[in-house]
Amino acid sequence: KFEPAELEQYLIDHETVWPEMQQALVDCGWHNYSLFYRPDGFAVGYFETDTSGFEEVGARMDQYDVNAVWQEAMSKYTPANTSPIDAAQELTHYFYIGEDRAPM
Repeated sequence: KFEPAELEQYLIDHETVWPEMQQALVDCGWHNYSLFYRPDGFAVGYFETDTSGFEEVGARMDQYDVNAVWQEAMSKYTPANTSPIDAAQELTHYFYIGEDRAPM
């Protein structure tokens, strides 16, 4: 959640996510990563991973210097003394409807 008045800058900041940050995410197991927002400042991120979950990929990211720099740059959008990654929470999946196709 961020202040709605900061939405425009928040979106601008995410138009140019640093290539080294993007590579670190991929290297740490973040796949199909998307961010969504509402005009009231509510934001949700979604990613898939081959690891055991959010804590593990977060711990992997903590090993990259670029992550600390990025988190500091994005901290202006989260409550004081809270990093964006610390403000994030893992959601529990509870429903899926879709079609899984096996080769014929």
